Amino acid sequence: MHFVDAKGILTGSGGHFGMNIYRGCSHGCIYCDSRSRCYQFTHPFEDIEVKQNAPELLEAALRSKRKKGMIGTGAMSDPYMHCEEKLKLTHRCLEIILQYGFGAAVQTKSDRILRDIDLLDEINKKAKCVVQLTLTTYEDDLCQIIEPNVCNTKRRIEVLAEMQKRDIPTVVWLAPILPFINDTEDNVGKILEECVRVGVKGIMCFEMGLTLREGDREYYYAALDKNFPGLKRKYIDTYGNAYELPSPNKDLLMHRFMSVCRENDILCTPDECFDYLHELPDKYEQMSFFDGG
Repeated sequence: MHFVDAKGILTGSGGHFGMNIYRGCSHGCIYCDSRSRCYQFTHPFEDIEVKQNAPELLEAALRSKRKKGMIGTGAMSDPYMHCEEKLKLTHRCLEIILQYGFGAAVQTKSDRILRDIDLLDEINKKAKCVVQLTLTTYEDDLCQIIEPNVCNTKRRIEVLAEMQKRDIPTVVWLAPILPFINDTEDNVGKILEECVRVGVKGIMCFEMGLTLREGDREYYYAALDKNFPGLKRKYIDTYGNAYELPSPNKDLLMHRFMSVCRENDILCTPDECFDYLHELPDKYEQMSFFDGG
């Protein structure tokens, strides 16, 4: 881990913004797109770059904005990886988001987010908070191989249930689905059953497959050689150097996915989910309407 002073912390406009407090990750997921060379990392991916002035930059940015909006974090680097336990930069940034009346959309794989559940609850009551968790692999042994340094799927489902108790809306990222590994109807079906049980608002799914770019492809193939001998050759023979690697079971899995979501009123297209994540309702107007004001 190393520390830097960043020049800025927010990206985006039009009422929704992105924020990455850390660069790199310690979770070790074998499929991580953020390892791709296109993101121009100048340091080893596991050597986490910490934007130590993130809270100060965020406060200055929000102080200058007249229109409230949603602030997303976790799209590139998990905001609740191991170093957050000590540094608490995500926690401090959430406090600032609450202070200035903005909404938050937090994406993670870690149960460390429960340390901030009271804060997330306050943000949701004042503006809006959406917690997003990635679920890829239901079986613990396989999860340990694919996502080795983070809590397993069953624990993440417990996190979703805890958020539901607080009426904090949740969105699940059912991605990636790895061809010939976790692309089974049993795996996807069990995850969908749990999503229904804990009452998720939406499920983000991108056609049941995997994407590989230069940089993360090499890391992924090395993991296949280590954990699934012979499977790399099957990938090369099937997909070559393609960016998009759809599961051979894509049609079957997508049919199951869409059916479950529609039967249970779960947002199920990326556009629907992104629209929901980006929308910050004016709660004060809603309250005055219902109060007759």
